[in-house]
Amino acid sequence: MSTPLKTRIAVPRSSDRSVDGVKYNRSGSKRNNFEMYAWLYMRISGVLLIVLIFGHLFVNLMVGDGVHAIDFGFVGGKWANPFWQVWDLLMLWLAMLHGTNGVRVIIEDYAEKDRTRFWLKTLLFLAAGFILLVGTLVIFTFSPCPTVDNPDLLPSFCPAQ
Repeated sequence: MSTPLKTRIAVPRSSDRSVDGVKYNRSGSKRNNFEMYAWLYMRISGVLLIVLIFGHLFVNLMVGDGVHAIDFGFVGGKWANPFWQVWDLLMLWLAMLHGTNGVRVIIEDYAEKDRTRFWLKTLLFLAAGFILLVGTLVIFTFSPCPTVDNPDLLPSFCPAQ
């Protein structure tokens, strides 16, 4: 009686390759802990984003006159306070990096060619960096108090000039 041949079939679309028990990624280098830290970041940032987003929604939609109070003056008044600047900055950075990491994983899973994967991730990181830069600049350089001739036109939170 003959013994059946054992065939090892690789997992489809798997980025992991194993040779003699050592794991390698697509580029052939040994695996590091980046993916573990990225996975951990997704969980922690997800929980923090839930708190930040529901706090943001509660303050904007439930407190005061609700959605009817949201206008230029409302946003300007909020961003005159450093607490809300930091709150919105944390929300921007966590959400952008969370989403960027998620799209990076999708690119790793579905882009089959190394060159395609490289260019998609390059575009992704450039777009994320641009949005983070512009968003941060807007939050910290936003001035709701324009220079006007008539001080009566200024919002209540602006000092008279």
